[in-house]
Amino acid sequence: MKILVRLSLLLLPLFIASAACAQSETFTANPAASRVDFALAGTGHHVNGTFHVQSGTVTFTPGSPSLSGLIVVAAGSGDSGEASRDKKMNSEVLNSDKYTGISFAPKSYEGTLAASGDSNLQVSGVFTLHGTPHQIVVPMQIHIEGANLTARGQFMVPYVQWGLKDPSIFILKVAKQVNIDLNLKGQVTAAK
Repeated sequence: MKILVRLSLLLLPLFIASAACAQSETFTANPAASRVDFALAGTGHHVNGTFHVQSGTVTFTPGSPSLSGLIVVAAGSGDSGEASRDKKMNSEVLNSDKYTGISFAPKSYEGTLAASGDSNLQVSGVFTLHGTPHQIVVPMQIHIEGANLTARGQFMVPYVQWGLKDPSIFILKVAKQVNIDLNLKGQVTAAK
């Protein structure tokens, strides 16, 4: 019994030191290389477009499921290729003059994050749209190569259920949810 106690006392500092060595890292998105694509089904037509990623950082510690940070998309940057539709989307649906940002704050993940190569994670966090936070889970595919990280997530936003205006008019009906394809590219550095 004494041997086990001594061995435990000798190994304890090693466990503490290894936990302290697990240094946090920060992923910083490159807005010029990142984008958000959206798809909205409709009667007789289908709308596709993009939004501009304004900023994004996510801090994580290898081996821990906890995440912190914020990805921000410029609400007024929606581009569907038709100026009149985009103007209506910005002024009547998103109210982008009042709610300038759409954001996702990741809090945790399930799965195994590989130090390099590919990983599939379920990322839980808070998606804020129109100033209102919503808990969501986003399936993410992560690829790490050296200091480069690419993250892709696809999810659905039930915008009408979440209180935004339905832009359907007369016979031009659109779906009550929009499909989002989030593509982030950037660099991983040691957290400060």
